[in-house]
Parts: sequence; C-alpha cells; structure tokens
Amino acid sequence: MKSTLHLYNNDRVQVAAHRGVAGVNIPCNTIPAFDIALRGGAAILEMDLFKSLDGEIFIFHTGKEPFQLDRHIDLTRMTSDEIRKLRLINVDFNETEHGLNTFDEVLEHMKNRCILNLDRCGAFIPDVIKQVERHGMKEQILLKNAPTKDVLRAVEEVAPDYMFMPIYMEKDTASELIESMDINYMGAELVFSTEKADVIQPEYIEAMHKKGRTLWGNAVLYNYKVPLSAGHTDDISMMKDPALGWGWLVEHGFDIIQSDWTYQCCKYLKDAGINR
Repeated sequence: MKSTLHLYNNDRVQVAAHRGVAGVNIPCNTIPAFDIALRGGAAILEMDLFKSLDGEIFIFHTGKEPFQLDRHIDLTRMTSDEIRKLRLINVDFNETEHGLNTFDEVLEHMKNRCILNLDRCGAFIPDVIKQVERHGMKEQILLKNAPTKDVLRAVEEVAPDYMFMPIYMEKDTASELIESMDINYMGAELVFSTEKADVIQPEYIEAMHKKGRTLWGNAVLYNYKVPLSAGHTDDISMMKDPALGWGWLVEHGFDIIQSDWTYQCCKYLKDAGINR
C-alpha cells in the first residue's frame, strides 16, 4: 500500500477543498477556485470530471448546468469547441469571464503543487490515466469512487499503483473484494447519516487505521436532508462551534476533512493544536 498524500503537506489532518473555494464571482471547479483553496491551506483539491461529446475531459459537476451556466443543457452532449465558448455565471446569475477548464489545463497548472482528488470519472478511468501519465503526475492523483465492479476492474487494469479510495455509505461493502485485487487500497471515504452507522464505530475506525488506511470525512453540507456526517458539518462549525463539526471528525479518527470553508477549517485545526 503506497500513499503520497503527504507529498506536499505534513499536517496530521489534511483538508480537502470541495470543488475549490468559490463564491460571489468565482465559480467552483475552476482554476481560480483551486488556487484560492491552496492559498487558504488546502492540501487536496476535489474536482469533478466529465467527457465532452468528442471525448475531451473537462472539469465540471454535470447536472448543475442550470445553476452554473444558466442554461438547461447537457454538457456531455456538446463538443469541446461548443463547451469552450461557454462562460460560467456568478451568484447573481451574471456571466463571468471564467470558462470551463479542461483537465489538461488543471493538470499543468497544479503540477508539483498538491494532491488532486478526481471524482465522477469512474466511467472513463483509462482516459483519465492516459492524461495523467502524459503530464507525469501519478503521485499527485487520488482516485475516489463508489466501489462498483466495473470501477474496481478498471482501476486494477490501468491504475493498480494509483491511490484509490472507495466510498462507503453507512457500511463497508467492498474491503474484502478490494483486498483480493491488485489495487492500491490506501483509504476510504466514509459517509454516515447517523452516529449508529457501521463505518463510524470505534472498532471499525481502529481496524482501518491498523491496516494503515487513511479515512476521509465530509464536513460538506450538500443537502441537509441527506447528511454525510451525521450533522457534524461545515454549517455547525461556522455558525456554532467548530469543535462540534471539524473537531468531532478529528476526534473520531478522520485523517482528511472535506470542506467548503477551507481557510476557516485549516485555521481551526491549527488554533486547536491539531495541525502545526
């Protein structure tokens, strides 16, 4: 098992920026948002990938076109030339100067700077790996996906030595299978709606750590009706007490916290003596 998570950051608990740091006129999942996240202390950049109709990989969370482009379109049905002409909108639905970045652009811009967590690319992992290899950035890549058989097979075939994290929702559904495969199973993202979930029990956390696995927790509040961390969120950290959100995740054994409030999360971890 090989991990390069600490290649650029030696913090005990690392902070992953969810789609970078965005707001007002800076759209998420863009190079400006990623740069701001790094300046705020993030060690890992989470980003969403998709392929255009003609096969080019871009950064964007598909399905969010009406809210980030003010258009009811499907980017996966558009050519790369059509996508390049688009401009993202700001929080007031005004067009910005920011377009969608290609995966190539992000790779080149982030080379030797941080770890890149690539989401929503399970259906085209071989294409992703080809581009990463072209840039010589294997050690910077963290693949994270629901552990479907198709995804695991693709990882084993084209990226066996890349860092891979399955996403477990409430319970561990794939450790036994992954351990039997040629996969660099270096950790897992644990999603739990209540504190009674299997994946948040002390014995499970301890067992994973004994195997040297890194655990990723979500402070992100994506939808209050679908909690990712039993209410220990960015919102409670920002509005009430960070010890109830980010601090709780640390106390319960998480090595990575994904947040939409990168700077504030990093500052809390330092002020609390968790990170240097």
